[in-house]
Amino acid sequence: MTHPWFSAAPLPRVLAHRGFVPPDAEGVVENSFAAVAAAHAAGAVYVESDCHLTADGEVVLFHDADLTRVIGDQRPIADVRARELEDLMSTRGGLITLPQALTAFPTVRFNLDMKADAVAAPAGRIVAKHADRVLVTSFDDGRRIAALDAARAAGGTPATSPGTKTMARVVAAVATGSRRLVGAAVRGLDALQVPERHKGVRVVSRRLIDAVHRHGVEVHVWTINEPDDMSRLLDLGVDGLVTDRCDLALAVVASRS
Repeated sequence: MTHPWFSAAPLPRVLAHRGFVPPDAEGVVENSFAAVAAAHAAGAVYVESDCHLTADGEVVLFHDADLTRVIGDQRPIADVRARELEDLMSTRGGLITLPQALTAFPTVRFNLDMKADAVAAPAGRIVAKHADRVLVTSFDDGRRIAALDAARAAGGTPATSPGTKTMARVVAAVATGSRRLVGAAVRGLDALQVPERHKGVRVVSRRLIDAVHRHGVEVHVWTINEPDDMSRLLDLGVDGLVTDRCDLALAVVASRS
């Protein structure tokens, strides 16, 4: 049975990577309240984001483990209290916590990457009652599973895509040509969210797409920002594009309908 996360929009899907920062935006950074709002306003149904835990236990949407790149402060997120982070983000589009994201944007489907061990269980508990519109992932399968376990214990079952080790098992299974092995490798997964290439090696191919489609698993490719690449990958058969330019991707999708 297809998870409800996938029912919000027809294929192909556009996932707004860390929200959307329009090229002419000033003072707005990724994963801010304004970035999520801009993605929603542009027509994106799916927003990809990241979760970290503050010093006082708030789950916030933030990609990096520290504030250096976004704010120019070298402290780790885990050492900063939410109120201070809110002040620091006030001129950058505004801090958005996970509960705020889920309540302020009730029609948005969120794709949430667990970026730290400590955030997995708290984030899982928060998303439990919104599980029909949340997909949980992480490069670290342990974090992903911890978040899923916490959500299930709280009464919800989010969709999920695999971490690096599980993805490697899927690729290896596809290489064997065995439908049985592929089925075992993707068991419990709803989507594969992958780069087109990893360390110069092609990951996304028609063979991979066809193999996982036979088991009801979608393929979403990141991070695709050029319209020609978007069209090429959609022609290949991918189900979703994770992109910094959801405006361009939505236009490409609309032009194909």
